[in-house]
Amino acid sequence: MYKLNEKICNLEPYDPITGQMKIRLDANESFVNLPEDIMAEIHSAIDNISFNRYPDPNASAVCKAFADYYGISAENVTAGNGSDELISIIMTAFLMKGQTLVTVAPDFSMYRFYTSISELNCETIEKNSDLTIDVDKLIETAKKENVGAVIFSNPCNPTSKGLDTDDVVRIITSLNCLVVLDEAYMDFWNKSLLGEVCKYDNLIILRTASKAVGAAAIRLGFAVANKTITKALKAVKSPYNVNTVTQEIGRIIFSHKEYLTKTKNYIVTQRESLYNSVAELAQHYPQYFAVVDGCSNFVFVKSPVSKELFDYLLSQGTAIRYMGDYVRITAGTDDENRTVLSQINDFCNKL
Repeated sequence: MYKLNEKICNLEPYDPITGQMKIRLDANESFVNLPEDIMAEIHSAIDNISFNRYPDPNASAVCKAFADYYGISAENVTAGNGSDELISIIMTAFLMKGQTLVTVAPDFSMYRFYTSISELNCETIEKNSDLTIDVDKLIETAKKENVGAVIFSNPCNPTSKGLDTDDVVRIITSLNCLVVLDEAYMDFWNKSLLGEVCKYDNLIILRTASKAVGAAAIRLGFAVANKTITKALKAVKSPYNVNTVTQEIGRIIFSHKEYLTKTKNYIVTQRESLYNSVAELAQHYPQYFAVVDGCSNFVFVKSPVSKELFDYLLSQGTAIRYMGDYVRITAGTDDENRTVLSQINDFCNKL
């Protein structure tokens, strides 16, 4: 009788909140949908796709549009079917079975998931009480364990906190192993190392179209690295990993630089508004809320009643992310922010 192997036999499929919710503030998506003029370009491009042909294996046009938007060279860019695919590729190809990868906690949960699937050892460094990374401990552990790679997000999902550029560079230059820097939320901050990636022989930077770019539906991510690492990435990925529809949509969106900049600034404004409002609410209910200062598109809140709050908001048609002692609330439109704040206030009055 066939049996599943140990590493997958007890796994459960990813189970996000589903169904028709009035307000979705749980997945860190952009609340801004594409405008009509860009949608018209996309429709025209899709009409001209040869659906009987395989996609461009190098995703050259979308990589160039991405590179042009960020002011880097396209020869250092590899496209992926979302950042998740690129993380999986890196762990399965750049590390050998049984090697150790170091990450931090709390951080993006999929890092640890992919280490188990890739049959790697995962060493997790707990963050300081203020949710900052202990850089010295991270470096010390990586050296002691002779690790194959270090991976962390900056700014961090789920804490929203950022690690200063000098500290990131210190990690990269202090280690001989691969450093994977996930900048999925860096559009909302100004500490990116994209322009300096070729200075380092051990650095891969990940980016995504799912957050500030507002294209979560097309599953498009990018890895940026020096020529040697980029060549290896393109050699080990699937030949046609990014479909033609995604490539065309991504190419068009990234060509609209002014729109992307304007949208990013708008999201940051909404994040700041939400943060200030939640912080003000926390002053009235300090026993229930402590807000974490951050630099992403969401607000991270510590609460002893996080599960009760999550359940109450869900009953009101509002989805946020429950994370143990914390909840994560994505910034929304003015109406969405006002509604969730009103609902949180109602919840507090019922306690």
